[in-house]
Amino acid sequence: MKRLFALASGLPAPVLLSAALLLSACQPASQQATPAAQAAVEVAVLKLQPEAVTLNTELPGRVHAFSQAQIRPQVGGIILSRNFTEGGEVKAGDTLYQIDPAPYQSSLNSAKAQLAKAEANLMQASAKASRFKDLRKNKLVSQQDTDEVIALEQQAAADVLAAKASVEQASFQLTYSKVLAPISGRIGKSTVTAGALVNSGQTEALATITALDPVYIEITQSSKELLQLKQALAQGQLNAAGTEVSLKLEDGSLYPHKGQLQFSEVSVDESTGSVVLRAQFTNPNQLLLPGMYVRATLNSGIKTAAILAPQRAVSRNAKGEATALVVNNEGKAELRVLTTRRTIGDKWLIEEGLAAGDKLIVEGLQKVRPGAPVKAVPFNAAPAATEPSVKAAGNNNGAAL
Repeated sequence: MKRLFALASGLPAPVLLSAALLLSACQPASQQATPAAQAAVEVAVLKLQPEAVTLNTELPGRVHAFSQAQIRPQVGGIILSRNFTEGGEVKAGDTLYQIDPAPYQSSLNSAKAQLAKAEANLMQASAKASRFKDLRKNKLVSQQDTDEVIALEQQAAADVLAAKASVEQASFQLTYSKVLAPISGRIGKSTVTAGALVNSGQTEALATITALDPVYIEITQSSKELLQLKQALAQGQLNAAGTEVSLKLEDGSLYPHKGQLQFSEVSVDESTGSVVLRAQFTNPNQLLLPGMYVRATLNSGIKTAAILAPQRAVSRNAKGEATALVVNNEGKAELRVLTTRRTIGDKWLIEEGLAAGDKLIVEGLQKVRPGAPVKAVPFNAAPAATEPSVKAAGNNNGAAL
């Protein structure tokens, strides 16, 4: 061998490399390295179990007033005073404006005088009719004269009724000279001031009162989603949930009070393909104002046998499909393609691809490939805590060698 190295010392480098390779190939097979058998990789698995979950749907909505009244005068005249503070609270029955009552007081006095005159005429006609009836019994007057007197009495009674109606109408007009609040709520800006002339039935409102406690939330939901929900309920895939609704405000904060779903629209909006749901919320601090945009969360239903998979255990393939690895009966990693629709907390709701009893690989995914043998340990066993002990054992063996 020494002689061989001595002879090779003067050869070029390529020739030396070829000789080395030839020498290696000539060695016995027992002296060549053999690949080690593939070892099972330890992974943490979660055994899936069905559980009942409440499915929620978040939808856009707008705040609407529970009730709103536009204030318009029922009689015309000059505004003498405005008796409220713009933007303040008013109670039903409060006097908002005072219209000059003088002409209406005069009309009422005149109507009362006409009533008194009509009642006097009726008294006279009734007395005369009574006398004629007695005379007719003794046949001292003709039947025609008696009938005429009775007719005059009835006419006088009708005049009294007409005079009473005039008094009542004049009284109403005098009452309407005070513009009262029809509902309680917050009143907005006044469009008129003292001294302005207003007319009965005018199109412009004097002010607007808005009742802000409670309020309505009108929620928009697509007709497709509503149809899917109804079908799932009909097929028994979901159980009916409650009518409780929660709100998320424009700044992302949660509204502190829960609401109740009132009704859903009976027709679909042709322009948007959606239906309107209405929920009622208490608004004691008047935090919700008409026109405000909110996000409403509704309870769609309860899925009694849902399969949930941690999001950390689900990935995406090149096609964008959701995938996960499970440990099959042979102790090997098996790739599953999943169908998912929504997340619940930090988990995916699995529609297809996983079933109860599957051992889902949650940790160690980066160390395993489909088809590779694995050693499954419970997910709660915290595999990370066992790794240092394995490494320590390796170090000890190395030291012993």
